[in-house]
Amino acid sequence: MAQLRIIEPLTLAALCSHDATVHGCAPCRHRSLSLCAALDSDELGMLDELSKSVSFGASETLFRQGEDAEFVFNITSGSVRVYRSLHDGQRQIVGFALPGDFLGLSMSDHNAFSADAITSTTACKFSRQSFSDMLDHEQHVLRLLHKMTSHELNLAQDQMVIMGCHSALQKIAAFLVGLRARWNMISGETVHIPLPMNRGDIADFLGVAIETVSRNLSSLAREKAIVIVPDGVRVLNIRRLESLARR
Repeated sequence: MAQLRIIEPLTLAALCSHDATVHGCAPCRHRSLSLCAALDSDELGMLDELSKSVSFGASETLFRQGEDAEFVFNITSGSVRVYRSLHDGQRQIVGFALPGDFLGLSMSDHNAFSADAITSTTACKFSRQSFSDMLDHEQHVLRLLHKMTSHELNLAQDQMVIMGCHSALQKIAAFLVGLRARWNMISGETVHIPLPMNRGDIADFLGVAIETVSRNLSSLAREKAIVIVPDGVRVLNIRRLESLARR
C-alpha cells in the first residue's frame, strides 16, 4: 500500500486528525496513529491554536502544482487524489490521501504536485511557516517525523517495484491489499475496502488503461477473491490477493 501511498511526494502520518466539527485535538480518534501521539496536553493545545478547520467539495482543489507552498493539510475526513500534470497534458496520480494523511510539506517553495478532493473532504490547515516553527521548537516531534519519512521512502520503493515488474492483475491485487491495510488502520479490521476513487483514478495511479482496471477487477470477482459492491469491494479470499501482490 506495499501500501502504494506516495504523496507530495510521500505521504506522512497525520500531525493531528481531530474531527472538524469538534474543537480541539484531544478528542482525535486517529491520535495514536499520528504525530499527535508524541504531544502532551499543552502541546496539543498549541497545535490546536495553529490549525484551521477547512472543507472541500468533491473535485475542489486543495493546492496546485507550481503554486507557492504556503499551507500544509491534515486530512480528517474524505479522500484526496494527488497528481502531477505532465507536459503532454496527461496526469500521473501519485497517491490517494485518506483520513490521517498529511499533505503539502514541499521540499521547495512551490508545490510539486496538485491535490483535489475526491469526495467531500475536511482537513486541518496550517501555515507552512507555523508548522516549521513548531518543528524547530519540538525536537521530539521532528525526530518522529523523520522516522515516518523513512518508512514512507520504503513504501515509495515498493511502489516502483510494483509499477516496473508486476502484471496488471498483480498491480490491482497489490493496490487492494495496500488500501485494505490503510482502511484497517483507520477503521479497524474489515473485509470491506471502500474505493472512493473512480476507475480512471486507479488506472492513472497504476499506469494502466481504465478497461484494464475494470477487466481485472471482474477477473478477481469471477474467481471469488472479491465481490464488487457499489462503494468498493468486499474481500472473500485475502490469501489470493496477497499471493498475487507478492509475485
